[in-house]
Amino acid sequence: MKIKSVLGIVVSETNYSESSKILNILTEDMGRIGVISKGCRNIKSKLRGISRKLVYGTFHIYYKENGLSTLISVDILNSFPKMLMNLSAISYASYIVELVDQVVKQNDENSLFTLLVDALEKIEEGLDPLVITNIVELKALEYLGVRPNIDYCSICGSDKAIVTLSSDMGGYICSECYRNEILVSEKTIKLIRMFYYVDIKKITKLEVGDLAKKEINSFLDQYYSQYTGLYLKSKNFIQTVNQVTAH
Repeated sequence: MKIKSVLGIVVSETNYSESSKILNILTEDMGRIGVISKGCRNIKSKLRGISRKLVYGTFHIYYKENGLSTLISVDILNSFPKMLMNLSAISYASYIVELVDQVVKQNDENSLFTLLVDALEKIEEGLDPLVITNIVELKALEYLGVRPNIDYCSICGSDKAIVTLSSDMGGYICSECYRNEILVSEKTIKLIRMFYYVDIKKITKLEVGDLAKKEINSFLDQYYSQYTGLYLKSKNFIQTVNQVTAH
């Protein structure tokens, strides 16, 4: 086996044997790879602190093309210490990781790696984790082949007088096609399009009102339920954390 160095982030971990772990690493150039971290659960192991979910860096491995590679060491770029200390932030981060991991299984695009890392780094910087999550959700729909219509009316194709969003109709609805769908604010209509086109890496601040956040998140929840077939356990964790922190 030859030694390779790959830029990646651990998206999941599973205990293996009495002292080891299998790490699934999403990489910049090689997609998703499986790596065994031998003996990392031993207290004195040099691999102990780096063999966990959300470690981002350059992984040095004995590479095996059709099987598990073996971890040698990691040059850490970010381990997201602030995020790990914030229950709300880590709940959203866990969901983003699980979402991207599931999307990669269906569409192994290298740009998904960048999307994941940029999103986690913005949450680490203290930006609103719900808004960052919604941005990732919107962008991920493109890779799943079910992107909503947020450039024109889903029914007639007009880009004039857009009045609301509807998951049932697949996105924007104009005043001419509107029947009895729930109306959303004008701010929500503008923001959801901005969310889709924005480069997460370039965001320095987020000022999104509570109503727009609620409307966009509700639309995306319904849209994912109707069109993606994805069931992510980490979504339930977010809801549990929000209920706890609300009291």
